[in-house]
Amino acid sequence: MADMTFNVNCGYLDGLVRGLRAGILKSADYANLSLCETLEDLKLHLQSTEYGNFLAAEPSPLSVSVIDERLRQKLVDEFQHMRQQAVEPLKTFLDYITYGYMIDNIVLVITGVLHNRPVRELLPKCHKLGNFPQLELIHIANSAADLYNAILVDTPLAPYFLGCISEGDFDELNIEIIRNTLYKAYLEDFYQLCESIGGPTAESMCELLAFEADRRAFIITINSFGTDLTKDDRATLYPKCGKLHPYGLSSLARCDDYDQVRAVAAYFLEYNACFESAGSGPGEKTLEDKFFEHEVALNRNSFLYHFNYGVFYSLIKLREQEIRNVVWIAECIAQKNNAKIDNYVNIF
Repeated sequence: MADMTFNVNCGYLDGLVRGLRAGILKSADYANLSLCETLEDLKLHLQSTEYGNFLAAEPSPLSVSVIDERLRQKLVDEFQHMRQQAVEPLKTFLDYITYGYMIDNIVLVITGVLHNRPVRELLPKCHKLGNFPQLELIHIANSAADLYNAILVDTPLAPYFLGCISEGDFDELNIEIIRNTLYKAYLEDFYQLCESIGGPTAESMCELLAFEADRRAFIITINSFGTDLTKDDRATLYPKCGKLHPYGLSSLARCDDYDQVRAVAAYFLEYNACFESAGSGPGEKTLEDKFFEHEVALNRNSFLYHFNYGVFYSLIKLREQEIRNVVWIAECIAQKNNAKIDNYVNIF
């Protein structure tokens, strides 16, 4: 029944998002951008793509930070337009996409305040998809309990925060535990929402969220080596909605070094391919890059499903990768470091 009414409720937005997907930069565009000698040249080439004159009002000389800001603003404008046109349950689905950015913004502000950075300097660095009114008040919180009771209790993140409330003051390790606890609860909740929607949305989104959950489990494990985080505490941070659950996660919880993590990944075909082809030498792609490549492939495949809310999530993720690519090329041009300019992730 939902498929029968999909075009009535979401036909315009589905057509819009697939049209925006067609405008994503291709490998030929990146090749041309890589040949640019200045940021003004890069601006001229972007004018010949779907980005058009989005930098036309910017005075010379251009900076990489301005390009990054305008790229992200364009993404936010497109998303907000779709959000305003959406009806339930797509409206709630789009709201869930923003929760991940809200978590990142909270952690960014807390970390900045911990290092004595003024809030007015931190707020412009926050992702606009994750902004909310209470964000600028975070500096008054000294502990997770303060943060919840005074600020987050009235936000959509409140249910996720119940698992990480403590009276202890913030420190670097504590903040990372809060980030990962929030993401764990968020991914598991988003996964359940997609299962409740069912149909092609569940098929595409559960695979995408399972990968995100597993990627976070691998990164949490690798980053915990050499820290005070115990194996038991580490295990509580793993999202339990991925392909690694339950046996892969229990194996990761016992790992003591990178090689053991790699051995766990060897039991999962797609993750084994990421670890096998990753390296840290000159010209080699890092594990993070390989995960980005796999994520891009999954998000491309999402557009093969029809009557599917997953295309909205996938468009945001592909656009985020596109922004990372353009900003990387712009940084290399600005620093005249052409040796590494090709270290981006092709999307199409």
